[in-house]
Amino acid sequence: MEKVRVAIIGAGWIAQVAHIPVWKKLENVELVAVCDTVKTRAKAVAEKYKIPQFFTKDEELLKRDDIDAVDICVPTNLHERLTIDALSAGKHVVVEKPMSRTVEEGEKMVRAARQHKRQLMVAMNVRFRYDAANLKSFVDGGELGDVFYAKTGWLRRQKKYTEHAWLFQKKISGGGVLMDLGVQMLDMTLWLLGNAKAKSVKAHTYSHVAKFEVEDTAVALVHFDNGTTLNLETSWTFLREEDLFYANLVGTRGDAQLNPFRVTKELHGNLVNLTPTKMETPTNLYKNSYENELRHFIACLRDGVPMLSSGEEGLERMRIIAAMYESANRKKEVAL
Repeated sequence: MEKVRVAIIGAGWIAQVAHIPVWKKLENVELVAVCDTVKTRAKAVAEKYKIPQFFTKDEELLKRDDIDAVDICVPTNLHERLTIDALSAGKHVVVEKPMSRTVEEGEKMVRAARQHKRQLMVAMNVRFRYDAANLKSFVDGGELGDVFYAKTGWLRRQKKYTEHAWLFQKKISGGGVLMDLGVQMLDMTLWLLGNAKAKSVKAHTYSHVAKFEVEDTAVALVHFDNGTTLNLETSWTFLREEDLFYANLVGTRGDAQLNPFRVTKELHGNLVNLTPTKMETPTNLYKNSYENELRHFIACLRDGVPMLSSGEEGLERMRIIAAMYESANRKKEVAL
């Protein structure tokens, strides 16, 4: 295909801030339509970004044969239906994280992609940061030896939240901060670890600060078949001045961390600093992660590049997240 013709469903914040500007920037993409149930928003976004068509009903958009791929940027409770409908209509799909509210919904989405022979990608932009890719090259190159322990987290400082936002309603979001921030840190760290197979999970969830119907803070330990252990922590209500976003890897021959990026390696009895001398700013790393993610999706469609963050991988993340919730509810370790 000369250009991939993309339509976007959902014209809210993430679409306008992160997705649409990237689609408009990519030279091998034509953004042909936008759909939103709020007509004034769909029309305004189409006009602002010079998108030729706008719709308020997704079924009308999906009938069109001038669309190759659909970008789904809507609340999580709509992911399953819209993904399956788009795949059934012969469109490739990239869907915002988390892929679904439940494992069962995710399984149906993956089955639909296989049945209709279309690509399904889950938009996990964090793993597409340049520093994450750099760290992945050190891990894969054996610079750290065998990584046996990882600690990762995304702790956002407390803000004024509205309890009526869809993110905090379990029937819409499927869960709280684990589904929002936790799944991204889990995804990135599992990718860094070569998608090790999880064996068991022990987790705790809390809602002491915000008192939402979903958790605002969660901590978890994940044990893998190969002996590696992952410690995950995440919060929307971190009581400090700045957010904390990090990933630390401990190996038999070295140690590495993200944000700030740093790699040290044992060599002939001494610790050697392998950290690159020049790295991008945190703001650019975040912004560029969305462009890297969507460029990758297009490369998969145009050039047959093996897909990172596929539906199958997204489903494995959902299985672990589900086990975390089960562990927190049962107050015991849960085997996968």
